[in-house]
Amino acid sequence: MRSELARRVLFSVVAAPLAIAIVYRGDALLAALLASIAALGAWELFRIARAGGVDPLDVWGIPLAALFPLAIHGARHGFQPPLSAGIVAALAVFATSIWSRGVGGRPLAATAITIFGAMYTGATLSFGYALRYHRFTIDAKGGTALILLPVILTWASDIGAYAVGRLLGRHKLIPSVSPGKTVEGAVGALVVSVVVCWLYVQFVLRPMAQLAMAPWAVVAFALAVSVTAQIGDLAESLIKREAGVKDSSQLIPGHGGILDRFDSLLFVLPVAYLLLMRRLLIPAPP
Repeated sequence: MRSELARRVLFSVVAAPLAIAIVYRGDALLAALLASIAALGAWELFRIARAGGVDPLDVWGIPLAALFPLAIHGARHGFQPPLSAGIVAALAVFATSIWSRGVGGRPLAATAITIFGAMYTGATLSFGYALRYHRFTIDAKGGTALILLPVILTWASDIGAYAVGRLLGRHKLIPSVSPGKTVEGAVGALVVSVVVCWLYVQFVLRPMAQLAMAPWAVVAFALAVSVTAQIGDLAESLIKREAGVKDSSQLIPGHGGILDRFDSLLFVLPVAYLLLMRRLLIPAPP
């Protein structure tokens, strides 16, 4: 147990500053990082699906997952891929599935999980790139502070749920999906998220990005992120439980797999982007 904890802490100490540095640098380096995470996440999802009896087309799904962040990066630099390209890609996946699998290979299920896997990992992570270059950010420091807001809140929600659930948890939330989660833990996650959001906006986002939120916006945003993060966590638990898998993989020392660590963020990033584009942010003096 101690060695596992040591591996987890050591990985976090190395990976967290490196990830923040890449986010700060942005541009192609950030797109490449997100594309890599998306590709590995899709690979894990397809492994889980295969354990559950569906055989995806990895040769299509993994590159497509990686292409989503790269396409957002390209669009920022003036290369706007046409919508027809995405439709053609989906049809190509379907055609390949029919040709290579036949009726007995369940081509519809294979196509569905292949396209879903690419969107579940690649399309969702692309919103991290979009947040880094939000129209209200003025420089790299501000963009980094903004993208870290939903990330920090996701961690806060997870820690709040775990701590309060261990201390006060009595009533199971959804025992058939995740036996360890409790109603008390879910409420604790909401409260901790609101507190952390207020602190982050006041002491990080305001001085670094010159952006702020009205009190009602802080509460609304924090609650939305926490609820979304908990749904994302439960969704991945359901996927693994359906396939009879404990961890999505062992890629990350002490943490399991990509999906085990990013499951909540895959849900949070699109929701955070949508909310932050709806004028929750207001200019603030430096």
